[in-house]
Amino acid sequence: MNSQQKGSSLWDQFYGANAGYVMELYEQYCLNPSALDREVREFFDERGTGWETARGIEPQHFDQAIDADTIAQVARCVLLIEDIRREGHRTVHFDPFHSPEGPELFDPAQRGINLSTLASLPSQTLGNRYGSLGATVKDVLVSIRNTYLGQMGIEFEHLSDGNAREWLRQAVETPGDLGVAPAEQKQALLRELVEVEEFEKYLHQTFPGQKRFSIEGLDVIVPALNRLVELSASAEISNVVIGMAHRGRLNVLAHVLDKPLETIIAEFLHHRPGPILDDPRWTGDVKYHLGFTTLKMLADRTVEVILANNPSHLELVNPVVEGHTRALQDSRDQSGSPAQQVDQALAVVVHGDAAFDGEGVVAETLNLSRLSAYGSGGTIHIISNNDIGFTTETRDERSTRYASDLAKGYDIPILHVNADCPDTVLSAIYLAFAYRQRFHRDFLIDVVGYRRWGHNEGDEPAFTQPDLYQAIASHPTVAEIYANELFEAEILSDVKSLRQSARATLMAAHERASSQTIEESFGRPVPGPMPKSLPPLDEPQLVSWNRELLSVPDGFHLHPKLARVVDRHLHGLTEENAIDWAWAESLSFASILAGGIPIRMTGQDTERGTFSQRHLVWHDAEGGPFMVPLASFNGSRASFEVHNSPLSEVAVLGFEYGYSVRAPETLVIWEAQFGDFANVAQPVIDQFLAAGRAKWRQSSSLVLLLPHGYEGQGPEHSSARLERYLQLAAEDNFYVTNCTTAAQYFHLLRLQAERLGSDPRPLIIMTPKSLLRHPLAASSLSDLATGRFQPILELPLPPSANDSVRRVVFTSGKVAIDLKSKAESQPESDLEFLRVLRIEQLYPFPEEAIRAYLSQFPNLAEAFWLQEEPQNMGAYHFVADRLAAMLPNRIALTYVGRPPRASVATGAADVHAEEQQSLLEQSLQYSPAHRTKVRL
Repeated sequence: MNSQQKGSSLWDQFYGANAGYVMELYEQYCLNPSALDREVREFFDERGTGWETARGIEPQHFDQAIDADTIAQVARCVLLIEDIRREGHRTVHFDPFHSPEGPELFDPAQRGINLSTLASLPSQTLGNRYGSLGATVKDVLVSIRNTYLGQMGIEFEHLSDGNAREWLRQAVETPGDLGVAPAEQKQALLRELVEVEEFEKYLHQTFPGQKRFSIEGLDVIVPALNRLVELSASAEISNVVIGMAHRGRLNVLAHVLDKPLETIIAEFLHHRPGPILDDPRWTGDVKYHLGFTTLKMLADRTVEVILANNPSHLELVNPVVEGHTRALQDSRDQSGSPAQQVDQALAVVVHGDAAFDGEGVVAETLNLSRLSAYGSGGTIHIISNNDIGFTTETRDERSTRYASDLAKGYDIPILHVNADCPDTVLSAIYLAFAYRQRFHRDFLIDVVGYRRWGHNEGDEPAFTQPDLYQAIASHPTVAEIYANELFEAEILSDVKSLRQSARATLMAAHERASSQTIEESFGRPVPGPMPKSLPPLDEPQLVSWNRELLSVPDGFHLHPKLARVVDRHLHGLTEENAIDWAWAESLSFASILAGGIPIRMTGQDTERGTFSQRHLVWHDAEGGPFMVPLASFNGSRASFEVHNSPLSEVAVLGFEYGYSVRAPETLVIWEAQFGDFANVAQPVIDQFLAAGRAKWRQSSSLVLLLPHGYEGQGPEHSSARLERYLQLAAEDNFYVTNCTTAAQYFHLLRLQAERLGSDPRPLIIMTPKSLLRHPLAASSLSDLATGRFQPILELPLPPSANDSVRRVVFTSGKVAIDLKSKAESQPESDLEFLRVLRIEQLYPFPEEAIRAYLSQFPNLAEAFWLQEEPQNMGAYHFVADRLAAMLPNRIALTYVGRPPRASVATGAADVHAEEQQSLLEQSLQYSPAHRTKVRL
């Protein structure tokens, strides 16, 4: 026993059977201390005083020793309470069409419990906190059974945080804590449910056959979201960001975000809003994918409610919502790390039951919730559970009991509620919000209902679930069920007028929609402060920033290897071609921060860099605190943060995309460990990065850094799949670059920062590996201080007269440097026929600059495209027609590169080297007898 523990605080630790056992020992101590072991006797000698007061039990309760059977009865009761708390949800009827397990699971008689005995024991036997649940232990057990075996399936005993568990127990077990809605609130709730139902019925009858992904069967989701918005207003939360898939979205738009009904109906009438006609780059999206933003005045406070745009990739919106929310919480206008205010914004995500445990992005996003770089102070998750995935039943779509079980692994409390019981659902909402505000952690509510129609209203569900849909056909709607409850409680006398009013409102909106073209509101993000202009650069300024960023504070111990790098950078800035890739990056960041533009950079091992090239975070070699020089240097006028991300691509990239949309004044950068890792996030790239502007008029300036280059390291460490980005490139949707010098990278980052306020678009950069420290890719101080990013660069070769040039080799990226290295080993006279043009920006394609370049060579006879990727990959198919259209004298473009292959690269380093040398030799060898094909 711990001699440090004294007084009543020690006694408060004994409950249930343990308390009974200690009480019995104490009785023996009072009657005959010598009968006890010495250690027990000394324990009571020191701490016995105050037992009765501490336990809240009068002395007369100890007049007789407690018999063994009573102790056993209390022990069984404690175990039953624990089982009910942990497993009681198994007997709760929260599914409208499926029966739970039998109540005999928790029958006291089957556990050997005599309720008469429990009725003779004071409730304080189980501890003081149970006093509010009744006078006796039996009363406590009955109360616990009513709580956990009632209308709400409760799961939070899996939480690892004892304080959170105890808080939740107190919240659900204390009678009246969740409150009972007064009559007027019940009437208002019924009005909401009627409006939700009538909206769906109107669309179903007026536009038969059109997809709308009805919410019917889960109608209560709409008032649940409205209560969250109201609670947020009361808690002075300024922004509520909602993410959901298509089911129920139209109803949420109408009745939570107040999107005009005439606008929604106009979309069913196919009235095309003006922007589609005016902007050829805008394609729009189907109505049940569109987002919306609105301002609501509640509790004398304005709340911005955002429904995020989402494609049919269902749960893909989850990390985007988290990024939106975190961006709204962060203050970025001061140097250092952003200051997060978690009560500035609330994230709410509505999931599908089949998607929640079926799509990996859900788990990846849940994993972000408690990470400092990504947490949003607690997300409220709602599973819109209709017990079916399109036509697939639960037995075929998950291996767990509930759709929500995944959340247990992330310490998230779970409530299961019946969608036909609106009051219970709203009680769950109140508890979820209170928990979020108390602990700023995630909470999940599994709302179990059904889907009244097929997957998309044009589908026949009885083909695959005949019994279920026969039952659904005769099942009353939640509005009908709730109206009957209010009739029986004499709270309501008429529901017909509510339906007539809702119907009249819809008909009036239809008339307005029919008479005019409705201008769509796309819910574009409210722009933040636009970036200040970047400061003009000169060499002394760069020298000053360099000195400050490399100053090691007194008492800070750099790793010896890093210290040598820092010393070299500190003293070698003015040396010719000394500045490598990461060094230029740091100086670029310094210039951007000095211009008042915040920077956020994340990725796998990004703090140090995959190739140990970047050291944005310094760790004290002797165990002291780490430091981030860019976050604290004096010239900064905005926040800087850099974070190592979890080993995730789809969730992290989705998060950063969402962050960039809501923080338009911020340079947001995501770096893949290797470029091909971004493959896992391809849906984010396809649906958001490439198409978000065209579908939703949603702007992002997210920067992707994708290491790319063939180094003989095998297929998975070679290609960033450049061809995929070029295939997606259209309508000026983003920039795709493959630059080859540190200065080009320096200026490209600065250029992207300049574009934030005027021309926001994502930027894809194929970053190097071997070129990170290659002397031919390094730059001088003057290269950084002057000039701008150049879409094309001529490779430095021995000078020759323009009329001597017979061949131009076009190329892009790291292979150009390989070609330069190879050229240096040949006599200068052997290269007079050759010029090499590096295309540093592949999209938008620099056609005008290339035409001007080609016009210099009157005797041009050959044009090669050199790449190290296989012919079916890389940039070849993107550039081939574009370059061919520019070539003079009917010259054809010759491909020099690897043949088409299924895998991006060989796994053998020696084979790679042999292949690479062959490509370079083909590009450099020239014979007058050798002529390329001439176009006819």
